[in-house]
Amino acid sequence: MKLTIIKIGGNVVDNPTLRENFLNDFAQIPSPKILVHGGGKIATQVAVKLDVETVMVEGRRITDKAMLDVVTMVYGGLVNKTLVAQLQSRGVNTIGLTGADAGVILSQKRPVKEIDYGFVGDIERVDSIFINSLLQQNLVPIFAPLTYDKDGNMLNTNADTQAQTIAVAMAKDYEVNLVYCFEKKGVLTDVDDDDSVIYVLKKETYEQLKIEGAIHTGMIPKLDNAFKAISEGVAQVTICHAAEVKQSVNEGVAGTKII
Repeated sequence: MKLTIIKIGGNVVDNPTLRENFLNDFAQIPSPKILVHGGGKIATQVAVKLDVETVMVEGRRITDKAMLDVVTMVYGGLVNKTLVAQLQSRGVNTIGLTGADAGVILSQKRPVKEIDYGFVGDIERVDSIFINSLLQQNLVPIFAPLTYDKDGNMLNTNADTQAQTIAVAMAKDYEVNLVYCFEKKGVLTDVDDDDSVIYVLKKETYEQLKIEGAIHTGMIPKLDNAFKAISEGVAQVTICHAAEVKQSVNEGVAGTKII
């Protein structure tokens, strides 16, 4: 049986037009399906209102205790439950989750090396049996980028990695199609030219483009996760614009296919 897992980035969640159009399309994708979301800019905006400083290192959010409270409220509450409610209104029976709910995604707090990321989680285990039980009830899980550890801490967790890890766990029972949706049409050879899409990307080409500097910064973790998913049993991985998710899933004709 096929399972579609879609990850949407914070830039989609933050943009009302992109978000509404994406949710309309997501509602029309056949189940079973899972949605994993980000929400970074909203967390930053709320942090400003609460006088909590945002510290980023190489595009990654440093999550001290004050910021952990913010991302837990924003990701697990405001963003997640808004998406749940909006999909319910479109006839999609959804259930909003963090990794702590039913112990579905256990992580460990990232060890301190050169950088102390604070309360950031590296995933150890995904309970695919529980997720499958939700899918069998025709529920659509909506995952916030939050997990937990054995000490009872909530942990801020990279949504791209979370989607990849869920996809690998579910690949034991399903033919999984993992789709990363964001505000670009796919992996680009020129970040300033949205039509310079690489339609099929192999690992060797990816490594060469990194050396040349054509692929850098924020795309590297996303692509690392994409290739890891393929190497660990996920049937298909695509990176595409949120506006093209329906074409990508239903027709396989949009974005960059990872092979």
